[in-house]
Amino acid sequence: VQLQASGGGLVETGGYLRLSCSASGRTLGFYDMGWFRQADGKEREFVAGILRGGNAKFYADSVKGRFAMARANANTAVTLQMDRLKPEDTAVYYCAAGRLSATRSTDGMEYWGKGTLVTVSS
Repeated sequence: VQLQASGGGLVETGGYLRLSCSASGRTLGFYDMGWFRQADGKEREFVAGILRGGNAKFYADSVKGRFAMARANANTAVTLQMDRLKPEDTAVYYCAAGRLSATRSTDGMEYWGKGTLVTVSS
């Protein structure tokens, strides 16, 4: 599965962006899907996830109430709506498909897209 993320860019504090991730029309319904991010000099961290076969969603504490993840386009894509962005949200954002662990680590996520850069200016 080749994932392609898009939608990153430069935005001011308090602004919004919407990221998308697709697999060229292939269904993503068989996979847990996740968004992760990696800031300069830091490890890749979990941001949001949605389980296969249902609507269960999970968010990192740092983005709860500001970010919303959803499946889209008849399960061939996922989106990440990011509102009230903060400078600390600046990172490269990656979408991934696989199995989300209870700890929301990168382990178990089999497929990764190339990241899309989000920069939030202060």
